[in-house]
Amino acid sequence: MQVTAGARGTALGRIGLTGPALDTFCEDVGASPDYVLDLFDRLIITIAAWKGGVGKTELAKELAWLLDGVLVDLDWDAGGATRAWGYRHETRTNAPLLDALERGRCPRPLSGKGVRADLIPSHPDFSVNQPASQDMAAALEKWSAELKRPLVIDTHPGGVPSTVGAASAAHVVVVPVNLETRALAATEQMANELQGGYPLLFVPNRVEAAPESEVSRLEKISTTYGIEVGPPVHSHAFLKRRKLSGAVCAPGKSGQIPASNARFVAEVKDVARAVLTHAVRNAIAQHQEEALS
Repeated sequence: MQVTAGARGTALGRIGLTGPALDTFCEDVGASPDYVLDLFDRLIITIAAWKGGVGKTELAKELAWLLDGVLVDLDWDAGGATRAWGYRHETRTNAPLLDALERGRCPRPLSGKGVRADLIPSHPDFSVNQPASQDMAAALEKWSAELKRPLVIDTHPGGVPSTVGAASAAHVVVVPVNLETRALAATEQMANELQGGYPLLFVPNRVEAAPESEVSRLEKISTTYGIEVGPPVHSHAFLKRRKLSGAVCAPGKSGQIPASNARFVAEVKDVARAVLTHAVRNAIAQHQEEALS
């Protein structure tokens, strides 16, 4: 299914990039509108972290909806995006992700009906049926080319083959970072293992406070490995209690975002714009390197 100009416009409108705002964005990143729109149609965004419980799935669900993209769930655990979306593999006779990888074809995303992102669901058996990292990357690139829509990929924690493959295929790898000792240790390990060639973007997530020692450690990791730090997303108590499967950023039929959700929505939109900025600049830099080689 090809993305239409209207669908693309809807997605950019959701993150405030229409008209003069889009022109200003293009000037800031040093690219023409046509270049940005062409990249948008084939954008691959991977959400990854070496530690679980840092908020990957929250960001993946919301970014996928904001960008009118396809949420690809590579996390086989029950607490991942698939179950949160409302998909239950126990009631299905097929496994779209596994079937697509086995047959070498592009899976058909399940419709989110406008209130959540369209989904390629995961399956518990993916844990023992992951392809090699290079094969996972090739599959995602093929799906992106066929769907002509942004892919937002939620991954299993750690450097498992499917996660590394998703990182290899990505224009941007969004790394949610909790300002906590163990989370920062895992972030540093990830930065060390993926240094060189992986377009990582740190996003401080679930931020409750900004303790000086943890902020300094994140800044040191960022400086050491040359990884940009994006806008933060604070801790929001309502997310822990929320049972609805729709995206928080989706206003629904009322057309209104509840006041209690407004700050979170604004922060995720900031992240979405930072992700697109990072993707365009990375793509331009890669093209320049290829031209010189």
